[in-house]
Amino acid sequence: MQKINELLIALDGYLGSHVWFIFLLLGTGIFFTFYLKFPQIRYFGHAIRIVKGKYDKKDDVGDTTHFQALTTALSGTVGTGNIAGVALAIHYGGPAALFWMLVTAMLGMTTKFVEVTLSHKYREKTSDGTISGGPMYYMSKRLNITLKNGKTIKTGHILGVFFAAATILSSFGTGSLPQINSIANAMFATFGLNKILVGGVLAVLLGFVIIGGIKRIAKVTSKLVPGMAIIYFIGAFAVLITNYANILPSIASIFTNIFSGTAATGGFIGASFAFAIQKGVGRGLFSNEAGQGSAPIAHAAARAHEPVSEGLVAILEPFIDTIIICSITGLVLLSSGVWNEKIENQFQMIDLEVMAQSYSDTEDGGIKSLSSHLVGEKSLPVFSGDLNIENGIVKNDLTILHARSVAENIKIYTGTELYTGNISVRNGRITQQMGQLRIVGSSLMHSAPLTTEAFKRSLFGDWGQYIVSIGLLLFAFSTAISWSYYGSRAMTYLFGEKSIVYYRIVYVVAFFIAAFADTTIVWSISLITIVLMTVPNLFGLFALRKEVKSTIQQYWVDFKKEHPEDNIKLT
Repeated sequence: MQKINELLIALDGYLGSHVWFIFLLLGTGIFFTFYLKFPQIRYFGHAIRIVKGKYDKKDDVGDTTHFQALTTALSGTVGTGNIAGVALAIHYGGPAALFWMLVTAMLGMTTKFVEVTLSHKYREKTSDGTISGGPMYYMSKRLNITLKNGKTIKTGHILGVFFAAATILSSFGTGSLPQINSIANAMFATFGLNKILVGGVLAVLLGFVIIGGIKRIAKVTSKLVPGMAIIYFIGAFAVLITNYANILPSIASIFTNIFSGTAATGGFIGASFAFAIQKGVGRGLFSNEAGQGSAPIAHAAARAHEPVSEGLVAILEPFIDTIIICSITGLVLLSSGVWNEKIENQFQMIDLEVMAQSYSDTEDGGIKSLSSHLVGEKSLPVFSGDLNIENGIVKNDLTILHARSVAENIKIYTGTELYTGNISVRNGRITQQMGQLRIVGSSLMHSAPLTTEAFKRSLFGDWGQYIVSIGLLLFAFSTAISWSYYGSRAMTYLFGEKSIVYYRIVYVVAFFIAAFADTTIVWSISLITIVLMTVPNLFGLFALRKEVKSTIQQYWVDFKKEHPEDNIKLT
């Protein structure tokens, strides 16, 4: 499994983590931002009025209100990416990575507008009376090629099938398995709750919600999303109030190293400009999913008599998800000081690397060598052989890296006793089964544990960790709910409505099992499925750019006729 995971990570190096994907994602957002004359700014206020229901009609067709569609889509995006993803981006790229997350979100507001407009325009009513939509529908209807002899090459249908299949895989890899695994780990670490029990209870609740379809999902998420946001904001602002003196310096650190990268500071060894933008853009997409094509599936069910109004609602998603929530998380991490501080923790084997020589993270030479190694510019020799352990202390003269930092105060235990013996290492990685062995020491942290540590440095003290755990529970569970709907719509497109019940059964069972299973490989699969969804969707958006523009122009013509009292200069 380790080799399979390494293969997937290597494959992602050519896909989502490669510079071409970053250029494609940002390039699409930049193109439509200028092509449509900055709709994310000009239409922002109008989008809020639509969500409030100001322009609703009684005969609008759909299964949910604008607000319910927005909260359903938000519940799919507001999740571990907001708690763990921001921490991971800053861990890799420093404060500058947060800037690139925000840039991705700003451009993503336009991308969401375009993809939701197209998907809503070509949605369909299924035989059971519900609405089904998403990129696969506009692809199959508008991206086929008609030859001069009248024959049609069904390229659009092929792209639609490809996208739908990737959506089903991603519903497990992004929306279900890693989410419950994160919940179960957090509940066990914070409250000591049995992972099987947590998985069982939440699997039953998940099954109860998703069996009711989009209407029940929308009712749950419309209440869950605002509630979980309030809880999270209370904890975040408690941190900011406690560390108010660091807020302005933290904001400055985000913008001062945008094009130069973040220099070494504290336990953070440094990150180049390229590394910061790569991680920032990657985490930005994972957080708000702009361009991925998932949110349009939820918005397609919204009640509206034309598609542009729902596209305008979607503008608000990246703003709420990334520009607001992720920014607050980023400021919490930076102002609390935990992001570059070595903290005592139990080491994870996947984050551990044993170097062949000794390096210092307090001297320029060591910092430069380690930084080049960590960003992949110039690899350092790694250790192969046996680590000699006496009373828990490593006797070899070498450096152990954990979480991209030089680990200190390392002690190795067997149960509660200090360990004496040898540990086998090959190519820098511990190869033998650790069993009861635990490695504890001081190093940087990342993902949800880092955010948890930041929330403890607030007015609430150690109680802050419970806010993160509860927030993670609500965020991740709501993500699993929404992605079950995305997967079911993809199943409907591929196999018809009768296939949904089988999908839901597998979805709930897999959700339960993932609570106590290792989902590392699932996370790696999700990195690839995100790309498989995003690329055909972005291609389709660009191919239909003229149609999008004319559809928007017609919307404003009709709007001014129906609402002459609204003297809004929008076009």
